Parts: sequence; C-alpha cells; structure tokens
Amino acid sequence: MGLIVKLITTLVLLGTLAFVVLFGLLFFKENTVPRPGSTDAMIVLGAQLNSDGKPKEQLEWRLSAALDVYKVKRTPVVVTGAQGADEPRTEASAMREWLIERGVPQEDIRMDETSINTKENIENAMRYMPGVKDVLIVTSDYHLPRAMQVARDLGLNPSGIGSPIKQEYWWKNHFRETLAWGKYYLQKLIPVP
Repeated sequence: MGLIVKLITTLVLLGTLAFVVLFGLLFFKENTVPRPGSTDAMIVLGAQLNSDGKPKEQLEWRLSAALDVYKVKRTPVVVTGAQGADEPRTEASAMREWLIERGVPQEDIRMDETSINTKENIENAMRYMPGVKDVLIVTSDYHLPRAMQVARDLGLNPSGIGSPIKQEYWWKNHFRETLAWGKYYLQKLIPVP
C-alpha cells in the first residue's frame, strides 16, 4: 500500500511540475512573439459564436485585428471553423459575413467550415492557398504561439497577430492552453496515427 501511495504522490508532483513548466513556457512564448513579417495570405482562426450566429466579442477582436492588417495590405484571407454543438452555423460563415460587411471583397475570402481544432484549421487553410509559405495567423494572444508552432510543423513560415482576451477568462484560457501544449508535446513524443 505504501508503494502505491508513493507512486501516486510522485506522479502528481511530476504532473504539477510539468504543468508549471508548460505554463511558464506559454507565458514566455506569448510575450515574445516576433512582429509580423512579409505575408502572402492570412489565416484567421475561429472562435465561438453567439446564439444569433454573430461572432462573440473574442472572435470580433480576432476579426478586427485581421481587418486592420487587410486594410494595410490586401491579401487573401482564409477564415476557419466548423459549427459547434451550441452554434447555429459555422464559425467560418459568420466570420466571412463579418468581413464582407466591413468592406472585404468576397473574392479575397476563402472559407474552411470543417476544421474543429488548431491543426485542422491550418491544414485545411493550406488547401486554399497552394504554394503559399509566408502566412499571417490571427488568433487570440494566448493561442498564437501554439498555432504558429503547428504552422511551422506543417511547413509554413508563419508570423502572427494575437488579439486580446477578456480578463475574466485569462486564467481559464491559459489553463486550457497549457494543457493543449502538454498534449502537443506528448503527441510529438508518442505519435498517434
């Protein structure tokens, strides 16, 4: 019995240490993202919609950041995101509509309505921009470092812009993103087909 308690205690301590290290790494990476460089296309990652099918504030902040960049340099924009269980339509369709309402021509917007996670967002977006390597990824600030790393893993040369998040969600989002980094590193060590 004592051996089992020691083993469980050791695993809990190692798990806690790993979490603290990953949290620190996330915080460091989030605060040291290089300024955006040259880009040939932009990928805007989806986020939750309101019950009326309009972007929630967090997603509007992502879209506003993308629109600011677009106004400086007209470039193809790929919006990504499937329909969540509690959403009336796909995130990508709401994002496309939001951008069009603010003057982005339809022909400059590509839409991926099937992706449900960061890797799928970027993989699917690549289909809409064949041959493009220099991409700008727009997402929330806490999520940007991992999205850029996934893009690098897929052979892209990403730069990024992180939009802010509501302060009341700071701990929750960073906690979840720390776990996502843990999953990312585990899948690197133990590839799952």
